[in-house]
Amino acid sequence: MKEGRSLELLSPAKNLECGIEAIKHGADAVYIGAGRFGARQAAGNSVEDIARLAEFAHIYGARVYVTINTILKDSELADAEKLIWQLYEAGADALLVQDMAVLRMKLPPIALHASTQCDVRSADKVRFLADCGFTRVVLARELSLKEITAIHEACPDVELECFVHGALCVSYSGQCYASQYCFNRSANRGECAQFCRLKFDLVDADEGVIVKGRHLLSLRDMNRMDYLEELADAGVCSFKIEGRLKETSYVKNVTAAYSQAIDRITERRPEYRRPSSGHSEYQFTPDVSKSFNRGFTDYFLFGRRADIWSPGTPKSKGELMGQVRIAGRGFLTITGNKTFHNGDGLCYIGQDGELKGYRVNRVENGRIFLYLESGDMPSIPAGTDVYRNFDQEFEKTLAKESARRTIPVDILFEETAAGYRVTMTDEDGNVGSVAEEWKKEDARTPQEGNIRTQLSKLGGTCFEPRTVEVKLDGERFIPSSLLSDMRRQVTDRLESARKESYVRPAQGSASDVKAEYPVRELTYLGNVMNAQARTFYSDHGVRRVDDAFEKTAPDSAAVMFCRHCIKNSLGLCPKNRKTDKQVREPLFLVSQDGRRFRLRFDCTHCQMEVLY
Repeated sequence: MKEGRSLELLSPAKNLECGIEAIKHGADAVYIGAGRFGARQAAGNSVEDIARLAEFAHIYGARVYVTINTILKDSELADAEKLIWQLYEAGADALLVQDMAVLRMKLPPIALHASTQCDVRSADKVRFLADCGFTRVVLARELSLKEITAIHEACPDVELECFVHGALCVSYSGQCYASQYCFNRSANRGECAQFCRLKFDLVDADEGVIVKGRHLLSLRDMNRMDYLEELADAGVCSFKIEGRLKETSYVKNVTAAYSQAIDRITERRPEYRRPSSGHSEYQFTPDVSKSFNRGFTDYFLFGRRADIWSPGTPKSKGELMGQVRIAGRGFLTITGNKTFHNGDGLCYIGQDGELKGYRVNRVENGRIFLYLESGDMPSIPAGTDVYRNFDQEFEKTLAKESARRTIPVDILFEETAAGYRVTMTDEDGNVGSVAEEWKKEDARTPQEGNIRTQLSKLGGTCFEPRTVEVKLDGERFIPSSLLSDMRRQVTDRLESARKESYVRPAQGSASDVKAEYPVRELTYLGNVMNAQARTFYSDHGVRRVDDAFEKTAPDSAAVMFCRHCIKNSLGLCPKNRKTDKQVREPLFLVSQDGRRFRLRFDCTHCQMEVLY
């Protein structure tokens, strides 16, 4: 057993291929959706594929978590329970859950993780969930380092999972009803239509337009790579990368970058360890700026920051390449010394605030010629930032086999009374051994070199030789064919031993004393869709339980609850005013189809609400 507190890198898997590549590129665990009941409906997978992924992952001691994190209708409960048993039998290590009806099902002995859709922001909520049988809680993305530390100190026995990279929802997860209200597509049912990435006008009470046609609810992407050690010290045990809808190349690159960052921590800090086995060798240099991103922010990790908002575009900007020096006839010259390739995608924010994008046709003598369908060169002022959101050569590399993950082994070849034995021991102490009866023949020349060479040929397996020891009673002639056959047998046996020794995480146990839910009344924000969930909350001290928004929408209500504040971003916050411009409240967001949403600002708690 490895010593030290576990630091897990948890990567997303859109499908089986993506999950396997995440593990190859350094993930300690992956999370993946089943065919139904996942919060990313477009990223569902068969039980058979999840079984194949679990079999591959468990060889490396890596885990597979499956999302059952939508709210459920009464008519779906039996199917959800059946699916949970199928996933357990397929080898899943844990379930990510939102609907508390799951706790009233007859469950297999599988660990339960409280999904980010549970909107967990307080130690009271964490303790309640743990007392109900959850072994891990995924914290709200909006929490600061100080708030995370306080939760861990209050609940040191509960595993805390925290998002560290990827797309940000502007509303607290599980508390967004805009997609349901506008498009009848529920985010709590895995059908989010990304209302927050649309354009809006911001108008005041006098119908004065403050901002026209901007992406006022679209945030940059999270990037906390530089703060993983601080998060670990705060009590986080699992670092989660967002992206179950992202392509495999994204997962490869981002997983590799974060895996290397965590390795740098565990190498310096022996009190921390990686929970899975082996190490990855890469055929590329990871760089998260080369994968999809809208610009980066650490979000609220250190309190309110000014770098959260990305009103220019909900699309990928990629990596900053430099600034325009000259915009000539069909070409650009750009400051800096970055290398460009034919086929690269370049973009910039135009004077109208919109993202403009072009392909590189060719690069000659420092000039970057653009592919212009209309034949007209855009007017780009000198000094404009230019980004690359598609690196042709980088993507070509990622499209190939870009990493190999191997487990170090020690190999012993020794002579026995009847022949020879090969023993292979991995870094976790698992052993595989093969003995063959063989007539011994003396050799005229040294044989140890060939023995080492033949036994070290572990390519195509998950193992890599760390040491090879040869013990013979003199020089023996041993055919290479025998050595190859014994090598194949012993690697098969060691792989089988690793699978047999793998232990899934333990199921949590509910407290003997029935926990009381932190509040006594649940509005539509409780997301109670079925009778079993209603009974669950009633049993835990909740006196009034309203229907979920998806079941009974209130006549008027907030459809978003945001720590991001438009007034703060525009310098209009009364606590931190940066402009003399006066606006009369209430303020309204007006969508391109004319829908109006009133903004309510809770300045005491620094929260913005979007109401209809």
